[in-house]
Amino acid sequence: MALGHAGDAMGLGEAMIVAGIGCSKGASAADIEAAIEMALERAGRPLARIDLMATAARKRDEEGIAAAAAARGLRLIFVEQADLEIASARGATWSRRVLALAGVPSVAEAAALAAGGPRARLILPRIVVGKVTCALAAEETP
Repeated sequence: MALGHAGDAMGLGEAMIVAGIGCSKGASAADIEAAIEMALERAGRPLARIDLMATAARKRDEEGIAAAAAARGLRLIFVEQADLEIASARGATWSRRVLALAGVPSVAEAAALAAGGPRARLILPRIVVGKVTCALAAEETP
């Protein structure tokens, strides 16, 4: 996955925030944006800055995800299946449907945690907004 640790996006003592995205095929950039905004609001951080977006590598062709990242000026990380599976052990929610379709219980949570690095923890478990799931993760400082 050429993931690397994204901690270089952090600044002045603020934790890097990663928005993990899962979605149904064909979700629009507006759908993705609505999910991110709702996630930030539910996390009590409506004005927080997202540093990265992450999703499953199999979502590379989803134009809505790429367009939403571009509109926010964010780097988009595509997380390989093996890395999603490893990170999913730190997740908080479990969907049998998503597990059957994607091999992990929550694509959004696993992607956010994997892209955030080994010390990343969820600051908001996945929420569902229409066709999109969004989870927020941040790196815990040592």
